[in-house]
Amino acid sequence: MIRMKQGDFPIITGPSWPGVSYFCSTRQGGVSQPPWDTLNVGLHTGDHPAHVEQNRRRVAPAAGPVVWLDQVHGTDVLDADADSAGQGVAVQADAAITSRVDRVLAIMVADCLPVVMGSEDGLLIGVAHAGWRGLAAGVLENTLHQLQARHPEQKRAQWRAWIGPGISQRHFEVGDEVRRRFMEADPQTARFFRSGKPAKWMADLPGIARHRLKQAGIHRVDVSALCTADRPDLFFSYRRDGVTGRQVVFAWRNP
Repeated sequence: MIRMKQGDFPIITGPSWPGVSYFCSTRQGGVSQPPWDTLNVGLHTGDHPAHVEQNRRRVAPAAGPVVWLDQVHGTDVLDADADSAGQGVAVQADAAITSRVDRVLAIMVADCLPVVMGSEDGLLIGVAHAGWRGLAAGVLENTLHQLQARHPEQKRAQWRAWIGPGISQRHFEVGDEVRRRFMEADPQTARFFRSGKPAKWMADLPGIARHRLKQAGIHRVDVSALCTADRPDLFFSYRRDGVTGRQVVFAWRNP
């Protein structure tokens, strides 16, 4: 679902989630110059830092301090409930969770999958950065386990997730070593790889993520149908452009 945020620029949203707000920015509505035009929020992309900071201020929700992460394609999960979260240098992690209503979680992407997950009752939420490396290493499962450990009624809790815009299968070519890594952990993932060039495969990253979330115990998984590589008007895409910016997914609990 695409809608306008405060009449300024488009954002991407998913189904209504009681107690939770979330959206993905696009590349439109910022101040960065090409090739980062225009709403780039990635400080590590080579863009002018002042432009990035202005873009971050422009797009960030006013629900509380934004917890930005130093993402490294790993599986570490930050507990963002600490008073220091969102107040200083970004912590090296690829996921974050919170139970506070004054924290805004953020994940930056430009082809990798941004995933929002949490309890149906909205008491706990998390976000995760899932490229193929993090996905294969278990970043989604680790994030869910951290959420489950924090929920007061974990055994009875229902969990849901939203997979935001990311690269689609027809644009995501990988080597045989990537396919083998997923299949060694779960042979069922073979169906998410289609033959491409010799010794190459086209990987359905959103499909794998949805499968793994379901296997981990999340009963409802909604998936955005938008492909970052397909929409240069809306999204940054590293595979498509090389030097490019980053869009961001925000998620926060409603008071």
